[in-house]
Amino acid sequence: MGEQALVRQSTNMISMRLSKITCVLSIVRHQQNHFTAIVTMKAHFRIVVGFIVHLSVLICGHTEKFPVALTIVDDGTFNKAEDAQDPKDLDVFDPSPKWQTLKPGQTVTAGSHVRLNLQTGQREVKLGDDEYLPDRKSMQGLRNTQTPLFTSRELKQALKKFKDDTTKRNSEQGKESSQPLVRSMDELKRDLAMSDLLLETDVQIMSKQLSKFSSTNTTIDQRVAALLDLEYLVHQVDNAHNLVFMGGIELLNGALNNTDFRLQESAAFVLGSAVSSNPSVQDVALESGTLQKLLTMLATPRPMSVKKKVLFAVASLLRHFPPAQSQFVKLGGLQLLVELFQAQGAEVLRVRIITLLSDLITEQDMISQTGIDPPSTQQEHFQQYSDIPLFPMLVEQGWCSLVPEILGCPNHDWREKTLQALLALMPHCQTLYLQNPTLSTSLGFLQKQYQELAFGERTLGEDDGYFGEILVLVESVMVKIQ
Repeated sequence: MGEQALVRQSTNMISMRLSKITCVLSIVRHQQNHFTAIVTMKAHFRIVVGFIVHLSVLICGHTEKFPVALTIVDDGTFNKAEDAQDPKDLDVFDPSPKWQTLKPGQTVTAGSHVRLNLQTGQREVKLGDDEYLPDRKSMQGLRNTQTPLFTSRELKQALKKFKDDTTKRNSEQGKESSQPLVRSMDELKRDLAMSDLLLETDVQIMSKQLSKFSSTNTTIDQRVAALLDLEYLVHQVDNAHNLVFMGGIELLNGALNNTDFRLQESAAFVLGSAVSSNPSVQDVALESGTLQKLLTMLATPRPMSVKKKVLFAVASLLRHFPPAQSQFVKLGGLQLLVELFQAQGAEVLRVRIITLLSDLITEQDMISQTGIDPPSTQQEHFQQYSDIPLFPMLVEQGWCSLVPEILGCPNHDWREKTLQALLALMPHCQTLYLQNPTLSTSLGFLQKQYQELAFGERTLGEDDGYFGEILVLVESVMVKIQ
C-alpha cells in the first residue's frame, strides 16, 4: 500500500509539473522572438528539466509534430538538438515489439514507446502500436543504416553551392536568350547540311516526282506512288501553278491514255485536285483538251473506280468555270451523264451526278443575284452563264423524272442531295413534279420517317439535328408541289 501511495503521489506531481510545462511552452511559443521573455522563463525550464531528469523520463525529441527537439545549454540560449551533437555520433537503438532496456545515451526512432520501470529504475522501449500510428507503417527493418548523415554546417554549405550554381546557370541562359531567334534560310540549310539532313521545297519535290513518273526505268507502282505524292501537293494553289509550269498537265493527259487503269485513275485524281477552284489551271487544262479526254473515258467501258475519279475531275473542271460548262454542254456531256446514270452497276455514281447538276444550277441562280460578285466582273459572268443553255437541256434530257428515283435509296446522304437537287430544279420541273404521283407518295413516306427521327433528336437535346434538316427539305419540296 505504501508503494501504491508513493506511485500516486509521484503521478500527481508529474501531472502538475506537466501542466506547468504546457503553460511555459505556450508562453515561449508566442514570445520566442523576444529575447527578454526567453531569459525570464529560463529558471522555470531548469526546474522542469531537473525534475524530469530526477525521474529519468526520456521524452523522444524527434516526433511527427516536432521534427527537432530543444535543449538548454549553459550560455542560456536555445539551440536545436541537431546542433548539440553530431548525428554521426548518435547511438540509435532499434526497438522490437517487446519491452527492452534502453542504455544511457541511446536514442530511439520516432513513434517508439518509452517507459520507466519503477522497480528496476531502467528505461525500457518497444515499437509503437499500429493503431496509434495510422499514417505510418511499422519501422522494423525499414531504417536505412546505409544512408550517410550530414551535419547542419555541411547542409548549409551544400545549399549555398546549389544556389551559386543556379544563379550561374540562369545567367548563362539569359545570355543565350538575348541572341536572335530568327535565322536566315541559308543558315538553316547550312545547319541541316551539317546534320546530314536535306531540306526540300515543294517545287523540288514535285520536280523529283514528275521525273520519276516520266522515267522509263520506274515500275507502274512507283509511277502511281509519284502521282499520289503530287496529288497531295497540288491542293495548294501555288503548287498547282507550278505543276503547269513544269509541264505536268501534258504528262497527266498522256497518263489518261495509258492502258494501265491504275495510272488512269491516279492521273484523273491529280487533275481534279489541281483544277479545283483554280481558274488559271482550269483554263490550261481546258485548252489542252483535258475535258474531251475525260468525257471519252466516261463513255467507254472502264472499272467503276476509274470512272469515279474521272467524274471527280470533270466536276472540278466545271465548277465556277463557265467556259468549261459551255464546252461540256456542246460536247454532249448532259446526255452522257444520263446514260451513265441509267447504266447497270453505276449506282455509286448517281448521287455524284445529281450533286454536280445541283451545283451547276445553284451557280447560275446565284450569279443572277446582285452583290454576289464585284461590279466589274458580275456582268461578264452573267453573260457567260447566259450563253449556257443548261436548264432547257436538263428538261429535254429527262432529268426532271430521273432525279426523284434516288429518293427510294435508304442512304440519308443520298436523300439529302436528291432533295436539294429537286429544289434546284423546281422552277423548271414543277409542272412535271405535279404530274408525278410516285413523287408525292415518296415524300409522304419520308416526311413520316424523318418526323420520328427528328423527334428522337429533340429528346436528346439536339434541336437542330441532321434529321431535322432533312425534314425541312422534305416539307419544302412538298409545299411547292401541292
